[in-house]
Amino acid sequence: MSLQKLISRLPGPALRSVLAAGVVVAASAAAVPGNASAQTVTLYGIFDAAVEHVDNVGAAGSGLTRMPSLTGSVASRLGLRGSEDLGGGLRAVFTLEQGFTPDAGTLSQGGRGWGRQAFVGLAGPWGTLSFGRHYTMLFWSILDADVMGPNLYGSGSLDSYIPSARADNSVSFKGTWAALTLGATYSLGRDGVNAGNPAGTNCAGEDPADKQACREWSALAKFDTKSWGTALAVDEIRGGAGAFAGLTRSDLKDTRVSANGYVWLGDFKTTLGLLWRDNGGSASTPRSDLWYAGVVFTAMPLLTLEAELFSLRFNGSADGARLGVVRSTYSLSRRTAVYAMLGHIANQGGLALSVSAGAGGSNPAPGAAQSGLAAGVRHAF
Repeated sequence: MSLQKLISRLPGPALRSVLAAGVVVAASAAAVPGNASAQTVTLYGIFDAAVEHVDNVGAAGSGLTRMPSLTGSVASRLGLRGSEDLGGGLRAVFTLEQGFTPDAGTLSQGGRGWGRQAFVGLAGPWGTLSFGRHYTMLFWSILDADVMGPNLYGSGSLDSYIPSARADNSVSFKGTWAALTLGATYSLGRDGVNAGNPAGTNCAGEDPADKQACREWSALAKFDTKSWGTALAVDEIRGGAGAFAGLTRSDLKDTRVSANGYVWLGDFKTTLGLLWRDNGGSASTPRSDLWYAGVVFTAMPLLTLEAELFSLRFNGSADGARLGVVRSTYSLSRRTAVYAMLGHIANQGGLALSVSAGAGGSNPAPGAAQSGLAAGVRHAF
């Protein structure tokens, strides 16, 4: 029996019309060259939970034991990543990634549904061009040289923007050719969430009355071989009316320049980096230098030992901080690991930074030192 006769025998004109229309659409789609292409979608995530004890909190110098919400050894997340082969080396790609707090199960990044990444684009041998919410190129520049990365005790304790370097409403391009990686981002409105730093900075942009308000741009040049690598990046954010961190006008800029490198020597990896900052939102100490040096040692196939030193100095000021961190990680499987870490910060001048970037409320008195001890488990899926 032909398909046409089968449709004619179906009860009800509405059902016959819907089925006939579906057949026409399916036939038209099949006639388009390359329309039936392969697509893959991957669900992935990391669950990282820890318990820490921080001493010398506040003017009373009390101790605090807690489960941090923002990060352990890395921040917890859940994501979807997809790719469709369009033929000729061209692919459609997308990523949706949300952060969550392991202590309470709430959403991170100011309560955004997909606050870590949310973009769609096209990829090919020439690179990837995408649109949405992205990491800026500062994140990619520091990824291999900052040993601790978004660790509970690390660079985020000294500059909360480093592990949160993302931009809304952005266009991103990044490509790798052999050992060379080049990339750039440009945002029309970097961050509309009103949730405080680092979850949000209240600078939505996309304002016809002030076209420079809340813009962001970044650029990256990176070179990696099997034994060494180096990276240079610039990241600039503009202010706007009501924006946090003092950037309340669009002519005010906060600029970071990152330069770093790493070398593998057998089982040892050594790193050295500098983050130079000119913060127009600060009237008293706009310029600062953040130096860091780290080492990674693969002691055994399942045991990794890491250490990193940081030094933050503000030009023309007595303010500063030195931070030291050690961490050991033991892999129970390819996806599951346990870890322990120790951090110590020494504030100088009027600075009162906490050793811990895991949650607020743990800052010491100005100029005071503080130590933190944490242990946790991490599972990737």
